[in-house]
Parts: sequence; C-alpha cells; structure tokens
Amino acid sequence: MARQASTKQKVYLYAVAPEMNGVSFGPIGLDGGKVYAITNGRVSALVSDVPEKIRPERRQLAAHQEVLKRLMLDATAVLPVAFGVVADNPAAIRRILSGNQKPLLEQLRRVTGRVEMGLRVTWDVPNIFEYFVQTHPELRAARDRFFGGHREPAQDDKIEIGRLFDRLLGDDREAHTERVVEILTPSCVEVSRNKPRTEHEVVNLACLIGRAGREQFEAAVFEAAKMFDNHYAFDYNGPWAPHNFVDLALDL
Repeated sequence: MARQASTKQKVYLYAVAPEMNGVSFGPIGLDGGKVYAITNGRVSALVSDVPEKIRPERRQLAAHQEVLKRLMLDATAVLPVAFGVVADNPAAIRRILSGNQKPLLEQLRRVTGRVEMGLRVTWDVPNIFEYFVQTHPELRAARDRFFGGHREPAQDDKIEIGRLFDRLLGDDREAHTERVVEILTPSCVEVSRNKPRTEHEVVNLACLIGRAGREQFEAAVFEAAKMFDNHYAFDYNGPWAPHNFVDLALDL
C-alpha cells in the first residue's frame, strides 16, 4: 500500500541554487514535506514531495516563503520559483536543469551575494482626490467649474475631471519615483519599478543590493524620505529572495 501511495506523489519546486548535492533541510516544506536538493551539473533544484493537487492556502504560501528564507541562509545565490510549480517526478526536474544549465548559471551569477529589498511610498491622506484638489490648482478649478453651484454635473464632465485626476496622479508618481530612484541608485545594484497596487501608492520599487549593503540602503531610504512632507509614508521591507530580478521560464 505504501508503494502505491508514493506513485501519486509529485515534486514541488521552490528554487534553483548553485550545486547543493545531498543537502536536506528537513520537514519545512509544504504539508511538512522534507525539502531536499535534486542536482544536475552545476545547479540544484530545491524540492519536496507533494500530493498531486496543491491548494494556494495561506499556510502553503507561508511554507513556500519559509523555505526560500532558509535557503538564503545556506546558498550564495537563489533563483526563487513562483508558488505552485509542480513536476511529475525527479527525472523531470533533472531534465529541466540539464536543458537550462546555461541560462540558470547566468542568472545565478547575476544574483550571487545579493538580496532583494522592497520600498513602497504611499500618500498618507484619508482622501486622495481631495488631497489632489488642495495641492493642484488645475484640478481644483475644474472641480469648482463642474461641481460648483447646485446643478448636477453631466457624465462627460465627470469623465473629464476623472481623466485630469488620473493624469495628475500619474505625473506625480513619475516625478516622485524619479526623485527616490536617484537617491537609492548608488546603494543598489539594480532597481526595478513596479506598478502601484493601490490608488494611494506613489512608489513601488524592488531593489537588488549586496548582502552586506543593507545599512547603506536603509540610509538612502531615510535620505529620500527627507525630501517629502508628512503626507507621504515610507515603508521598506526585506531582505527577500530576488523575485523581481529572476526570469525562470521552466517548462515542466
């Protein structure tokens, strides 16, 4: 019966790292699975055995991240894999490592000795539209023109003021991002600009830094924050595996 159950197991992929043949991290994977290395050539895949179906539950996502954190302590470079990548068996993993040896080694060289830090800047105001009305005379004049008096504004008027607000929002985000990136660049190897996830978000950056460069990066963040008033909130986080600086197109 035990042999039959094992045939239903798949192999879950967490990350690729430089050769780690024989390494095992114990039962820290999804559903308490033992995380171990599958090696081919100069690269290893960190995996655990899992059932055929994996649900994107919070505990599973947390386990995936914990494996990456542990791996970052032991490996000089980590190529993190997105949640949910499953192979049929170890042989499939070895074929992928063999067929992608060169690009994997190139990406490993790119992130060796480096980690990712995140920085988000948000408008710390209760109502972003009203804040822009107060800080942008062009928008304030349009608001008064279309919404002043007692008449109900036409739909076209609402669309026009919405477009004006969106344009000003985009212009401010671009200008503020440029200012922040200019300050951070000397402390970073690379900076990736991500799209804002909420209306209040001004800047969303992923920064690749040297593992020994965190203090310098944090000092740069505080230096950038000095250029903004109390209507802006800075929040940096990390270190993380370099998700935003890795492009793994693995066909499993």
